[in-house]
Amino acid sequence: MATSSKAKKRTVRIASGRKRARQDVKLNAHNRSLRSTFRTAIKGVQSAVATGDKAKATDAFKAAQAVIDSIAGKGLFHPNKAARHKSRLAAKVKALAA
Repeated sequence: MATSSKAKKRTVRIASGRKRARQDVKLNAHNRSLRSTFRTAIKGVQSAVATGDKAKATDAFKAAQAVIDSIAGKGLFHPNKAARHKSRLAAKVKALAA
């Protein structure tokens, strides 16, 4: 097939469509930044758990919990996805105590 996997961008002719396209660039950049912050927070907890330092892992988890809740509140992720991530991270931190 000669078509690419990405949808081709078409020039919008209607003024409201052009404005929407301009806004989308800014919104996509902001969402990309939030998603990156989310991933970084999770990696921080996972690396702390990997080292085996319970105090560091607990602190990282508290920080990550705030980030995850904030992003879920903004609507970037479904609340169930946020709860799933928090639950899995909490289980890993809790397993360090045992």
